[in-house]
This record gives sequence, structure tokens and C-alpha cells, in this order.
Amino acid sequence: MCIAPGSRSTPLTLACAAHPRIHAHMHLDERSAGFYALGLAMALDEPVALICTSGSAAANFYPAIVEAHMSRVPLLVLTSDRPHELRHSGGNQTIDQIKMYGDFALWSVDMALPEAAPDPTAIRNLRATAARALAVADGAPKGVAHLNFPFRKPLEPTLEEAKQHVFEPDAPPFLRISRGVVLPNAADVAELAELIARYENGIIVCGPNCPRGDFSQAVHALSEASGYPIFAEALANVNSRPHRSPRPVRSSEIDIILRFGGVPTGAEMLSLLANAKAAHRIFVAHDGVYADDDHRTTWMIHADASALCAGVAARLPARALTREPSAFAAAIRQNSEAMLQKLSAALETCDWFDGAVAYEVVKAAPANAAIFAGNSLSVRNLDEFGIPSPLPAGGAGGVASPHIFGSRGASGIDGNVSTALGIAAADGARPVIALLGDITFYHDMNGLLAVNKFGQRNATFVVVNNDGGGIFQRLPISKLEPPFTEMFLTPHGLTFEHAAALYGLRHARVTTRAEFVAAFGARMRGEPSAPQFIEVMTDSRRDLEIRKKILGN
Repeated sequence: MCIAPGSRSTPLTLACAAHPRIHAHMHLDERSAGFYALGLAMALDEPVALICTSGSAAANFYPAIVEAHMSRVPLLVLTSDRPHELRHSGGNQTIDQIKMYGDFALWSVDMALPEAAPDPTAIRNLRATAARALAVADGAPKGVAHLNFPFRKPLEPTLEEAKQHVFEPDAPPFLRISRGVVLPNAADVAELAELIARYENGIIVCGPNCPRGDFSQAVHALSEASGYPIFAEALANVNSRPHRSPRPVRSSEIDIILRFGGVPTGAEMLSLLANAKAAHRIFVAHDGVYADDDHRTTWMIHADASALCAGVAARLPARALTREPSAFAAAIRQNSEAMLQKLSAALETCDWFDGAVAYEVVKAAPANAAIFAGNSLSVRNLDEFGIPSPLPAGGAGGVASPHIFGSRGASGIDGNVSTALGIAAADGARPVIALLGDITFYHDMNGLLAVNKFGQRNATFVVVNNDGGGIFQRLPISKLEPPFTEMFLTPHGLTFEHAAALYGLRHARVTTRAEFVAAFGARMRGEPSAPQFIEVMTDSRRDLEIRKKILGN
């Protein structure tokens, strides 16, 4: 439970405090609480609950709820409300909270007012609603379930009433709800295998929010059986090293595109998908949610992605064993590895810029770490320049790489600090690195209160301070001066050592590669004097020039 303090939520808060199995995180700021819960649920891949008082407190959850819905992160939102007679009356701190999150909540229920002697059916309904809400949040697709609780005064229980809070931690749930897996049907497996057998020139594209568990292993097995190379962005977390960039691919040669996960982040991949002449575009939606903003998909399969990969691969063993890779696939593999080696060499010796920060972060981060990539430039730099290390021999072409998290549902920069700290709260022994831009960091400085409040020593912030919205340098608007600098780049002139001191974080400001490598390396090695906050000073216009020089575009 992530709880923001308030009066109207007293009954819910006290119930949580009395329950021995509920782990409560108290937050002063509802907006930060919402994103903290988002990060915690993102890392755990299971529902996290949010509690707040009535009025605008509930509205401050809204941005995190939007992201949870778009990224399919399970949240259970419990808002407190004024009783029915105060609604639409001008009563203080009373707003319309009925279905206030609209379609961003998968299910929304206005709960009944508590009664001194409720009907047994009402109690059973309450218990069933609780179980159903949890099941909806953790369903397919995952998302937000919202329960709105109206309470009349007095909100505080009497001493006798407080003693009635008796929980049986090991008791079974009053209602257990199970959900099966949507397995692919045999006809679909056979048809897809036949298509792959017919066409040599195919690619597998893995976007953000791919399934977890055994999907990485399953999609690699399908790649081996089919001969189709995998193009996977960092947020896909499928341990694919050679094929991040689609630049070696001639779009006119592609016959089949098999896609998993959300809409890709990188402009190069989006361009390849838009320009490819492929007659067959198969999108596997493991949770049944359509994700194709260009609307070129010819076949959408709603099925468990790992099971589909395994089923199709099982029908293609002869292909992998008896045939050499197609000229198309061989050229991609050869060109991709050559490009990767060239990029690595360039990043080792280039002038210091924001893309090299992402390179050094991935290079030095332990394999068991988690990296949260902030939106705007950070996630793009990580995707372009965060090159994972190859596994030792026998690693089946995979990589030893940290797990990459990001908020690519609505792709907002709000709440990214709190989301990263929520991820860090899921496992205190796991190093968590938040790679953020300065505007993104500024948006959620309140969230830093959690670092010392919850003792989150495993969190490290790497903030690239280029004094404004550097991503706008990449857009045509950058040529229009004025109003570009004042209204788009929006330089702020801030440095963040005082923010770090306010929240008790150790701070280091670096301007060179050597300074960063020393500071970040010390932090990753766990030296006591290492900072938790590393501020990297760069220049966005110069960063863009170096990026173009390295990538040749």
C-alpha cells in the first residue's frame, strides 16, 4: 500500500495499519505516491494499492493512473470520499469522484457507506468486490481498478471498535479468482509456421513491454528455428545484442514482420516498419491490446507469446538444422555486428556527450541491476548507445545486461523520480539507476523524499543537465529563433546540488568522461563515499552534433 495522509481516509489507513501483512509506504505527496506505486508494481509485476483522502488528493493520482493504464501496470486505487448527501452541494473538499478516472480505469465502483449492522449480503458483496478488483488489476490486460469509499463522520473508531480489527494472516481469501492463459490455437500455429517456412526474408521486432518470464528464451528459440533475426529495443528486455539498429536492413526485401510488445520507441525502427513492403505483418498481443499506430498489421494474434513462439518453433526444426541462414539474414547479422563494433569503438574515444553517459552507465552497471530510463532523450540515448556486453561462450547470442524499465505508455516526464524509487523499493538488494534529464528530474523533485524516508540506499540518480529540453534540438522548430530558445528549449539555469542536500543525497557534479567513470564506478562498487546523485553537465546543441557525427546522420 502507498498511502498519502488525510482525514477522510482514516478508516482505510487504520485498517492498513492494523493488518500484519500489509506493507505501508507513507507519502506526503499524492502525485509522488501514485508514481511510486507505479514503479513498485512495474518491478513486482503484481498489484500495488494506493490510498488517499477526498477531493483534489484523488486527482493527483491521475497522471500515474494514465501511465499505468497505457503501460498495463496493475494498480488498485482506493479513494476516500464525502458521503452522498454532501455531493453536488458545495461542500468543502467535495468533488465528483464517481468514475473520475474515466476509461483509464478498467473497473470503477462507488462503494456503499459503512453501516453499524450491515446485511450479510452487503458484507459478502464487499469481500467479493475486493477480490474482483484485485483480479481486474492483475488481469489481461493488467491495469487500474478504482474503488471509491464514502465515509461519514466520525471517522475515527472508538477504542472498542478498534479492538474489533482482527485479521487472520494465514486464512484463505473469501473469494479466490483464477485466470488461465490464452493459448494459441493449433490452426494459427500451423498457419504461421507455414508462412515462415515459405518466406526466408523475415524479421522479429520486439518493442517495449514485452512479456516477462520465459519469453526471451522462447523468442530466441523461434529466431534460431526460423532464421529470422531479432530487432529488440532496450525496453524489450529480450537479451538481444547484435540487432538494435535496423540500419543494415533494406526495407524492400522484407517479406514478413513478426512483432511483439508495444509500439517501438526509436525513429529508425518506426521508419523501417513504415517503409517495409512486407505483405505479412503479424502482431502477437499477449494481453489482447492492439498496438499499431500506423495500422499496417495484417494479422493480430491474441495468445500467450511464449507458447506461440514455442509452438511455431517446434514445427520448424528442420529449417534451422539443415539450411544455412538466408543471404538476407546473414547480411543483417554480419552488418549489425560490424556496426556494433564500430559504434563501441567510437563511443570509447568520442568527445563527451549525453549519449556516452548512457554507454558508460550500461557498461559499468552490474548485470543484476535495474535501469530506469526517463523519457525524452534519456530513453532514446539508452536505446541507441547503451550497448550490452556479450555473454560468455554458450550464451546463445544473448547478453549480460541490466533490466531496463521505462514509462512508455503515455511517455510523460512527470513522476519519473518516484517511479524509479518505486522500482528500487521492490528489492532493496538490487542496484537501481535512474538515468534522467534535467527537466524530467525537476518535474518530480518531491519524490526524492522517499530516498531517506524509506532508506533506499540502492537508488542512484544520473541526471544529464543540459539546461533545458534538449530533445527539441532534434526537431525542425530548432531552426526558428526566436521563439525556439524561450518557448521550446526553455533554459532554466539550475544546478541540483541544493536539491540533493535538501533530501540528504550525496552529490557529485561532473563535466568529463573520466570524472563520470570514477564517480559512477565508485557508486557501483559500493564505496561509502560514493554519491547517490551524479549530475552530468552537457550542452544539448553540442551533444546533437556529436551524435550525428557518430551515427552518420
